[in-house]
Amino acid sequence: MDSPNTPPSRTKKSRPSPRRDGREAAVQYLFAYDLASEERKEPDSLEEFWSLRIARPVAREFATTIIHGVLACRTEIDAAIRERLENFAFHRLEAVDRNILRVGTWEILHADHIPPQAAVNEAIEIAKRFGTPESPRFVNGVLDQILRSRAEPPAG
Repeated sequence: MDSPNTPPSRTKKSRPSPRRDGREAAVQYLFAYDLASEERKEPDSLEEFWSLRIARPVAREFATTIIHGVLACRTEIDAAIRERLENFAFHRLEAVDRNILRVGTWEILHADHIPPQAAVNEAIEIAKRFGTPESPRFVNGVLDQILRSRAEPPAG
């Protein structure tokens, strides 16, 4: 452990948990995927991504599961997000916020092994790291609405 006299530039940052690292990698890949031209899509781009992005095997496996899940359910996920946007067009979302929301929404709707509130909390933390100062609050608001709608019984 560093002593209190160690200069801040020399203190070690703790590594994120494998799941946080996996979520962050998934957001990074989906961000690039979102912005890439139509000809540079999966699976080559995923292998290329992993050649550039260092991740522990468990984080890489978790991220790959998220990536495949989001891509497979993207229409449903984007519709769920669109329904919760108030006075804001989906295409005008910051690309990083859009992809953090996609990961969080996929986890809420499809990742039964992840507590939904944990998915929301993780998305907020990732938004703090990669988004704008407004991103954490925005991500929280949208994902909270998705989480609450999931818990509500269907009308009728």
